Amino acid sequence: MNRRNFLRSTAVAASFALPAWSRAATPAMSGAFAPHPANGWRIFELTTHVEPAASGPTSVWVPLPSISDADWIRPMGNLWRGNAESMTTVTDPEYGATMLHAEWPDADKPVLEIVSRVATRDRAVDLSRPGAVRSLPAAERALYTRGTELIPTDGIVLDTATEIVGRARSDEDKARAIYEWVVDNTFRNPKTRGCGLGDVRTMLEAGDLSGKCADLNALYVGLARAAGLPARDVYGIRIADSRFGYKSLGKSGDVSKAQHCRAEVWLERFGWVPVDPADVRKVALEESPGGLAIDHPKVVAARRTLFGAWEMNWLGYNFAHDLRLPGSSGAAVPFLMYPQGESAGSRFDSLDPAGFRYTLTATELGAT
Repeated sequence: MNRRNFLRSTAVAASFALPAWSRAATPAMSGAFAPHPANGWRIFELTTHVEPAASGPTSVWVPLPSISDADWIRPMGNLWRGNAESMTTVTDPEYGATMLHAEWPDADKPVLEIVSRVATRDRAVDLSRPGAVRSLPAAERALYTRGTELIPTDGIVLDTATEIVGRARSDEDKARAIYEWVVDNTFRNPKTRGCGLGDVRTMLEAGDLSGKCADLNALYVGLARAAGLPARDVYGIRIADSRFGYKSLGKSGDVSKAQHCRAEVWLERFGWVPVDPADVRKVALEESPGGLAIDHPKVVAARRTLFGAWEMNWLGYNFAHDLRLPGSSGAAVPFLMYPQGESAGSRFDSLDPAGFRYTLTATELGAT
């Protein structure tokens, strides 16, 4: 992986293969796609098909791409169809997370399909060359420095962050010190369900700094916030194989279990900077049978690159924490990275696509 190699208004023009539906008539698609951007963008489609084994009142919430940045990701719109009585897009007012909410008052073989289109470009921040950066608005700074239910910024989190940053004065030095500490002191646990939970206090108190991306990158975010740096988790999903020779850092085709959380930290001279210490540990564990040592050249290269750059074979959904699903009386979800569903007052296991009965399929349409 080489850092230098990174740097609803129109109608649908394409036709789609149609699944077998539980109704005699095939529902039409609702929604629209925007025109393709030009100059170096890759275009992807992510198809989410949900067919829960449910009866009685049923609701489903599917995250939609809602992160937009002119340099590296542009959502292009969504299409959806199904036999639900109600299918509406809903946006969380605090984090801007968008989802499709479908409701069946009396489910009879419920089915829902969503096609999301997104454009991406590899992302890198040249940390040797500060640029013109907007000021981070006070409300945004407050949102991304405060604690959440699973990512507090006091107690052992604050104590650990203070110890890590030591006498570092600049925000860049603090952000880098925390990144290196997370890479050095954590490891990827293949037995962790899904992407993990991100319970930072419990990880530190138990002295068990293992897990997957939602654990390890949440640890980075919590420590950065405790050190006074705005930071946030970025919840999304891998949608293509890596073009940089990393078998462990990509997924194409059936991506039902390819969800991946990344992180960003705000640096005054650069703005939002991408980081991903969890993927460094993923390379160490999975890139070669038996794993790789932390000083292996392939791990070292990933470690160097993933402070400041992301390969954009990945789609970002949102930054949301502690999200209450609209219309649900159940508990808030810690983050919205998987389809969610409820039937007869009981929530489906979103980490079990086979039991919940959903599939996600990614297709690259081409480049511009």
